[in-house]
Amino acid sequence: MAGAAASARIAAEHAADRFRERQRLHKQKEEAAEQAQVAATLANLLRSDAFQAWLLESALTSLVADASDLLLDMSSGQFELRIHSKDIEVIDHNDADSTRPVRTLSGGETFQASLALALALSRQVSALAASGAAKLESIFLDEGFGTLDETSLDVVAATLENLAGERMVGVITHVPALADRIPVRFQVTRTGARSHIERITA
Repeated sequence: MAGAAASARIAAEHAADRFRERQRLHKQKEEAAEQAQVAATLANLLRSDAFQAWLLESALTSLVADASDLLLDMSSGQFELRIHSKDIEVIDHNDADSTRPVRTLSGGETFQASLALALALSRQVSALAASGAAKLESIFLDEGFGTLDETSLDVVAATLENLAGERMVGVITHVPALADRIPVRFQVTRTGARSHIERITA
């Protein structure tokens, strides 16, 4: 009986050792499978076409997120932007948070969205300067202000005034209400075949 008990104890210990070894091997198998999955994902991403697409998608997502914050402020909380199926959509909070293509925006609304995207892009380019990219110290906006109503024009002008603290902002416009708010401007007057430029300081 004593010999049988000892044999049974030894067999139990061997079984326990084999069970622990099986658990260890199972864990190694799971870790190897996870590493293989990561390697396969990286291999796909690092393919020239896939890697470029991934970078562009990441950059666009970040750009739209920053532009959305700017547009929300410019539109007094009415509009936000989002990426959906690789297209940019607008969220209208004044219409039960409905979503629609950006091409359905009015002229003034389209200008605000375009300005938000341009400002977001300029900020991202400036942020890359620490990594060796060219520093963007100025931005020029050419017209488009004539499509804005008085309220929207005031919001955009205030946004440009705030932006002027970060970099030089140049505005090309024929809208007197906006030109009058620019502290230093160059007025071009054409007389016949010649043009005259006058510096005006507010």
